[in-house]
Amino acid sequence: MDYIATRRALHQIPELGFEEVKTQRMLLDIIEGFDQQRLTIETWRTGIFVFVEGENPSKTIGYRTDIDGLPLVEKTGYPFASLHEGKMHACGHDFHMTIALGALENMTKQPPQQNVLFLFQPAEEGPGGAQPMLEAEAMKKWRPDEIFALHVAPELPERTLSVKSGLLFANTSELFIDFKGKGGHAAYPHKTKDMTVAASYFVTQLQEIVARRVDPLESAVVTIGKIEAGTVQNIIAETARLEGTIRTTSGVVMSEVKEELEKISRGMEIANDCKVEIDYGSNYYQVYNDEAVTSAFTKLMEELGYECRVADRAMTGEDFGYMLKEIPGFMFWLGVNSESGLHQSTLDPKEEALEYGVSVVTDTLYHL
Repeated sequence: MDYIATRRALHQIPELGFEEVKTQRMLLDIIEGFDQQRLTIETWRTGIFVFVEGENPSKTIGYRTDIDGLPLVEKTGYPFASLHEGKMHACGHDFHMTIALGALENMTKQPPQQNVLFLFQPAEEGPGGAQPMLEAEAMKKWRPDEIFALHVAPELPERTLSVKSGLLFANTSELFIDFKGKGGHAAYPHKTKDMTVAASYFVTQLQEIVARRVDPLESAVVTIGKIEAGTVQNIIAETARLEGTIRTTSGVVMSEVKEELEKISRGMEIANDCKVEIDYGSNYYQVYNDEAVTSAFTKLMEELGYECRVADRAMTGEDFGYMLKEIPGFMFWLGVNSESGLHQSTLDPKEEALEYGVSVVTDTLYHL
């Protein structure tokens, strides 16, 4: 398999969560071209399970890759840029899929001792595919004893790995807040309920949650990334909408932050004579790496001569956390040396990292 050609083909067809029809078809075409002797393939919605029968199995090892793209206009200038307008593989999932395919191909050429389950998971970016995939019949039938995954790291050099036991990624929640008041002429503000003012004040109040409501020894982030209100300059806005995200390092703090948000919203309703509605959208569970399995991985990497650094915990989110909640395992970073970061329209991961990633995953599946 040509890793670079495969990555570029997948890069051109990014699709959003549970819409990955072309992606699933391309993946199946590639997988069906491998030696099928030890493979069993089952589809699940727009995802795929591939079970590899081990030669002398005492356990089943799971390897998960995500397959969806982001709603983002690509600005890389690649000759193989996205063919789907307004969509891009800006989180490295084209790399993730290619590495999984490469490792799977190796499993068909030299069978592993253990059983291996490859999970090509849709909808990581939203609305979340990991949790429902855990309930799939194929998952119940081939449930792994251990599971792992990787994520590309733009800030790390190629041929570099990074991992840590314990908390790696935060608990996350989307945040959508709608304000409903009474619009009117800008010259008669006393006859209106101005939602631009209400929403603006709400944003400033949010800052007190982290600064004055959360234990300073804990970590939390409440970010509003988008504000919409009004139509023209001389009409007072009847409605407003805030969109943002919550990130915390513990589930307890996530609950506390949401409780404080509800309190502020009730106060805003009274103070501004309006209606405030909160929707938390998708919620992702923290990525918490199992100490024993992670330690076995780092020891293996050291024995095989891979450079493996100790990672810092991050406030990013990943729905692989739901799988780690149920199955011991870990996620690790793979360096791809890009000046632009994840979720940026100019992300440029170095393709030299593909072969290295395949090697790491293959060796882990053979020896873990």
